[in-house]
Amino acid sequence: MRKIFLTGAAVLCTLSLFAQPRLNKDNIEDVLKAMTLEEKATLVVGGGWGSMTAGSLTASNETLVSGAAGTTRAIPRLGITTTVLADGPAGLRINPTRPGTSQTFYCTGFPVGTVLASTWNTDLVQELTTAMGEEVKEYGADVLLAPGLNLHRNPLCGRNFEYFSEDPLLTGKMAAAYVRGIQSNGVGVSIKHFAANDQEVNRMNNDSRVDVRTLRELYLKGFEIAVKESDPWTVMSSYNRLNGVFTQQSYDLLTTILRDEWGFNGIVMTDWGFKEGTVAAVHAGNDLMEPGMDQEIQRIIAAVKDGSLSESDLDRNVRNMLRYIVRTPRFAGYKFSNKPDLAAHAKLVRAATPEGLVLLENNGVLPLQDVKKVALYGIGSYDFIAGGTGSGNVNKAYVRSIAQGLRVNGYEVDPDIEKWYGQYITLSKTEAGNNASSNWGILLGDPVVPEMNVSRSFIEKKEAASDIAILTISRNAGEGDDRKAANGDWNLTALERDLLQNLADTYHAAGKKLIVVLNIGGVIETASWKHIPDAILLAWTPGQEGGYAVADVLSGAANPSGKLPMTFPMAYYDIPSSSNFPANVKSEPSFNPFASSAQMARQPRKNVDYTDYAEGLNVGYRYFTTAGKGVSYPFGYGLSYTSFEYGKPSVKVAKDGTVTATIIVKNTGKVAGKEAVQLYVSAPAGGLEKPACELKAFAKTKELQPGESQTLTMTITPYTLASFNPSTSAWETAAGAYKASFGASVADIRATAAFKLTKAQSWPAHEACLPQK
Repeated sequence: MRKIFLTGAAVLCTLSLFAQPRLNKDNIEDVLKAMTLEEKATLVVGGGWGSMTAGSLTASNETLVSGAAGTTRAIPRLGITTTVLADGPAGLRINPTRPGTSQTFYCTGFPVGTVLASTWNTDLVQELTTAMGEEVKEYGADVLLAPGLNLHRNPLCGRNFEYFSEDPLLTGKMAAAYVRGIQSNGVGVSIKHFAANDQEVNRMNNDSRVDVRTLRELYLKGFEIAVKESDPWTVMSSYNRLNGVFTQQSYDLLTTILRDEWGFNGIVMTDWGFKEGTVAAVHAGNDLMEPGMDQEIQRIIAAVKDGSLSESDLDRNVRNMLRYIVRTPRFAGYKFSNKPDLAAHAKLVRAATPEGLVLLENNGVLPLQDVKKVALYGIGSYDFIAGGTGSGNVNKAYVRSIAQGLRVNGYEVDPDIEKWYGQYITLSKTEAGNNASSNWGILLGDPVVPEMNVSRSFIEKKEAASDIAILTISRNAGEGDDRKAANGDWNLTALERDLLQNLADTYHAAGKKLIVVLNIGGVIETASWKHIPDAILLAWTPGQEGGYAVADVLSGAANPSGKLPMTFPMAYYDIPSSSNFPANVKSEPSFNPFASSAQMARQPRKNVDYTDYAEGLNVGYRYFTTAGKGVSYPFGYGLSYTSFEYGKPSVKVAKDGTVTATIIVKNTGKVAGKEAVQLYVSAPAGGLEKPACELKAFAKTKELQPGESQTLTMTITPYTLASFNPSTSAWETAAGAYKASFGASVADIRATAAFKLTKAQSWPAHEACLPQK
């Protein structure tokens, strides 16, 4: 009998093993039912810090990707594989070298988000990110933690270079194109940082206090557009609080708005950090805790057992995770090559980048003519900044400098100046490396080398041996801290001003010209000095091919067609948010992302522990156009080497209220070029108070040859015209007379047309994410 019993038990165990489901896209519910509570809790917690060390294996014996940001955990008995999450958004961030192999794993340094937005070309953005997505897939990652959609509320946010614009429509459209490109490769994205994470100072605990209309119309709108138009696989919840509640723990934000109102069907993951509210995050709809730690698993198990967390909430999140996992290349067993086509991607980046460079000034000096010898000044001319610091800093094989680009385009760079700068840069970096503790706040990157002191006599000596002078002014920023309203950041230093003026005086006295290149990650003050040089080219931080692209534009091999995705004000304190931003607050090591609530307890400090978005809708051009306040360079501004004529517009309204606007654009200049047309709409008076105009659509021409024309068509839905009414908790589009303005910038309107909506429309929304009383 004992033998029969043991045999029967063995058979039952064998049958039980065979009965276990193996995950596939059609049996998700069966797998969910087969999971233990411990397995469910394990699946919603990431693999932890250090889970991506070189050559490490998962529980299911899968090779991981060295330097990737994180993983999800495998459950081998149910066929649940790990997945790999890697940083972006200017390209894949992984370790370029690995122990035990001489092979390198460099990635392409693509233009940063601000450069992409400056192209005003969604097709081009999608082409670039399609190439980026190939690198994600071929290096074995499943999700790129990008793009960043936070608004340029204030120009001093340290991560603005990652983000697109001060305008939510431009942000949303660019993000949607970015997502479509990446995900066309069968890998996913994580749009971030959701939401109102608009400063770096105390980003782990700061409370963004935003009225609900401003929140809906500005800070959530870009995310809404991206979710509805591109179906991102994942959304990353941010560190900060929003109206008193951590976004990672906000049911209103992550479920009511994101899923119930917008129809999002992917997973939500936390940003990387350890908060105590794991159980609240699970309930809110945060499906994945990253990077993950074992204590979080235990918290979830204990909460389900004691009844403080419904197992149905956990099941919902696990179901979302399983749906995500079956979409991934790693689950499908894709054999990644570790050999993406980096050469082709570099070629694409060089060709595309000039569309994101913005020509701010040109007094007839560009493109260069009758120039052979160049006196090249400025640290950035030789140590070009390709992108910002932090998780968005790509490990690329090289960065092309402006000096290299000029030589490739046939110019001679003064060798004495180049040698002097090279020696100074090397020495400065050595000294900085020996004093690294002073740069603790710079995450995953290097500080910008300060400009060196160049005497007037040296400039005068070198003027005779050159045809023109070029000065590059450099700024950078990144994750972990915000920029400062100070000399050397927002303002030029005294040394930079002296160098600029001495170069201008010397070269102008000799009948020669001075060009300034701005190799900067964000807006700086320009109003006080922009009259001094003969041309200003805003290069931003445009990726690894940046020096080549700058030289291509200077030489005329490429025609810049970028336009500003934000406003350059006359002065920093002209910006309404300037009094509610940590413009001169230094991040401190005491701002510990792993600190407990008790450790963080202190008297709340304005703009550090909380930030009042008291300016409301008065962000960027919405404020400056409505107030009639002058700016240095307006939103949407950018010059070209050619000129464009706008024809008579046509605006038609369909029965459902959809507006179709068309206009003919003609190249009236002497060289080929592209033009980005911006469609601003002014709403009827009465009802909700609105800005003077708002961007509601845009389109960019193909490259038009001299004399060539193209008809651009733009469509605006009634919902796009809506404003949020807090008193009714609804989006409302008023009936009445509207004005459509077709502009080369918000301040350069080339044509207008009136249209009328015969009936009002509204779309109800939940009362969610309300400010605390």
